[in-house]
Amino acid sequence: MIKAMLIAGCGGFVGTCLRYLTGKLCEQLGHGGGFPWGTFVVNVVGSFLIGVLFGLAEERGVLSSQMSLLLITGFCGGFTTFSTFADDMFLMLGRNQWALFVAYVVGSLVLGLTMVWLGRKVIV
Repeated sequence: MIKAMLIAGCGGFVGTCLRYLTGKLCEQLGHGGGFPWGTFVVNVVGSFLIGVLFGLAEERGVLSSQMSLLLITGFCGGFTTFSTFADDMFLMLGRNQWALFVAYVVGSLVLGLTMVWLGRKVIV
């Protein structure tokens, strides 16, 4: 169990670092206007990656249980972020930014599901 936690933790560390850098890159590119581009990008890209990785694990049996821990639980878990997504929504509601709120929620859910589907289809 300790070994599994360390494997997932290593993947999580890399995913978290990449999430942080993605957020900073989005800030530097000037994306703003109250829309949380960094969180949106990591969640959409992470959805595609998890679709690909689950497709590899389930359809092709390519990923070992340890690689699944590292890449799916660890990396994707560290890279994507539901808690920040929830906080972003809360802040938008508090600022009465209804249009941004709806675009963010609907865009995140629709694109997230689409990317998981697309990621799985790429493997089949």
